[in-house]
Amino acid sequence: MDRTGGENIMSKVGVLVISHGSRDKGWVDLVDEAVSAVHMPEGMPIYASYLELVEGRLIQDGIYSLEAQGVTDIIVVPLFVSSGSTHIDEISYALGVIEEPLLETDMEPFEIKARIHFTSPIDDDPVIAEIMYAKIKELSEQPTQEILLLIGHGSQEEGFHQKWLQGLEQLAERLKTLGGFDEADVAMLLPDQVHAKMTEWAAKKPGHAVIVAPLFLSEGYFTRQVIPSRLKGFAYTYNGRALLPSPLISKWMEKQIASANSRR
Repeated sequence: MDRTGGENIMSKVGVLVISHGSRDKGWVDLVDEAVSAVHMPEGMPIYASYLELVEGRLIQDGIYSLEAQGVTDIIVVPLFVSSGSTHIDEISYALGVIEEPLLETDMEPFEIKARIHFTSPIDDDPVIAEIMYAKIKELSEQPTQEILLLIGHGSQEEGFHQKWLQGLEQLAERLKTLGGFDEADVAMLLPDQVHAKMTEWAAKKPGHAVIVAPLFLSEGYFTRQVIPSRLKGFAYTYNGRALLPSPLISKWMEKQIASANSRR
């Protein structure tokens, strides 16, 4: 999605990676390392920015930094796991990609001179399925007697919930194929579906083991506290490993950048 049309013969392209941000320095470091590992075309700058919580590294800071380097076209890579994230809606609006947000937001439009080329979030990309399987395969002993439960943050908002569900279900199917699991299912934390899903599978296939896979960019509060608390009282295997660190996240960003650059 381009904010404006037209092409400048003297154009210079830069990349703005946007992720949520965290007060946990380790969380931010993992994102920074993944962005630093992206192989960029010569002369094309890249900036890792954050929606919130990382002072001096916010989205507007990234725009200013890239434009100060002469960038006229900014490829935006939203490093979020789902198109169903309400943050994608408000960021798209603030960047001028869409005229109005679907949901109310207090985010003001950014000061931008460059053209914006907005790419898509992670969703069910095959590369992401490979990353997730690499993280959970150590938990699998007898796939034909196992159920994979993929858990994501989710959303209760109309339209956003459906996008979350679609992405999770498609990703679960990829993981089912990769791992040879007997069943693959999904649950969201918002709305809370974990207890109902675990109860359902315990009744349907009581002899099966349940492997829980978290769909989160980096480990933190949700992977370490929220998911285990929602699983209390059930039998399951879980290692809490998120997408990062993985060199394939950098490869995914490279693919997004190349695709957007070829479409300019």
